[in-house]
Amino acid sequence: MSKFVHIGYGNIVNAERINAIVNPDAAPVKRMVHTAREEGKAIDATQGRKTKAVLVMEDGQIVLSALLPETIATRAQE
Repeated sequence: MSKFVHIGYGNIVNAERINAIVNPDAAPVKRMVHTAREEGKAIDATQGRKTKAVLVMEDGQIVLSALLPETIATRAQE
């Protein structure tokens, strides 16, 4: 059975499909997010708030969250 993790503001992702949870402030991550947006592979789950975490999924999609990476990682491990 799949395990789901709450990533903020009513948004949920499959925890088993998360490859990485990274901070969005680094230049390589910003480029990755920009490229994903251009390719239509970015999902913005911030509800208009500041992006604090970028989730890289197995299928190459990028999910943007307004929660801290540490918070999401803790929830995914529970």
